[in-house]
Amino acid sequence: MSEQQFNISDNFRCGYVAIIGEPNVGKSTLMNGLMGQKLSIVTPKPQTTRHKVLGLLSTNEHQVIFLDTPGIIKPKYLLHEAMMAFASSALEDADVVLFMIDATDPKVGVDLTHEEAFSRLKGLQKPVILVINKADLVNKVEILPVIDFYSKAFAFKEIFPVSALKLDGTADLLKAIVRELPQHQPFYPLDIVSEQSERFFVAEIIREKIFEKYQQEIPYSTTVDIAEFKEREAGKTFISADIYVERDSQKGILIGKGGEALKQIGRWARKDIETFLHHPVFLEMRVKVRADWREDKAWLARLGYKS
Repeated sequence: MSEQQFNISDNFRCGYVAIIGEPNVGKSTLMNGLMGQKLSIVTPKPQTTRHKVLGLLSTNEHQVIFLDTPGIIKPKYLLHEAMMAFASSALEDADVVLFMIDATDPKVGVDLTHEEAFSRLKGLQKPVILVINKADLVNKVEILPVIDFYSKAFAFKEIFPVSALKLDGTADLLKAIVRELPQHQPFYPLDIVSEQSERFFVAEIIREKIFEKYQQEIPYSTTVDIAEFKEREAGKTFISADIYVERDSQKGILIGKGGEALKQIGRWARKDIETFLHHPVFLEMRVKVRADWREDKAWLARLGYKS
């Protein structure tokens, strides 16, 4: 579809919008909700998002380029350093920043200058909107002191209590975002929703299922690499995925007795992959050991962990 077919407005607005905050405040849920479709994987566990995920929301009046980022943490591994580099580059690219906090744990009364996520706002010369997520889980009167505390801590352009999951307050938030975007022609074709490849999203779906299946160390010690992705007979796509862990013991847990655990992950992943790709797939998965891959700079670069 051409830009002419979209009948672009003379006052078209376009720009980058970085979504930042601590782990598990709902950044990916918010982007998916604003996009109206699932691009970023979502689990109840922190640090699910590892990459900078780009989502394109386009109309004939605007193109909002969302940048979903990993939750801000103090790095323990080279992997974490790469994740924080994604967050930093998103802030640099952004025309507008959404800073998200959790209404159920707003950290009111603490010294925010020592908070990893909040410290990223220091010196920013661009509009920053405070998004108080999960506002539906607290009484409305509890939101008022949160707004008062944060409005005194930083000069936020606007403040929005929302429920990213239920999409409460997100329509008004989107209007505020668009108002802050510069007038500019679109940077991307208006009929695509991301610049990232199908391979990327398939790998993310598999990783999401691992996060859903396992607790503690297994999800965080795991990465997924798509070794093969090609269309075969009758339009069915063949996907071969290599799942890497750091130790042999983790490999055994991931595969499970008789391979049942891995088969379950495969069933869950294949269903979501087929929904995403809109056609049937044959999914093959192998579990391999790559010792200390989270500390291997060359390996991380190969897996795309670079800003």
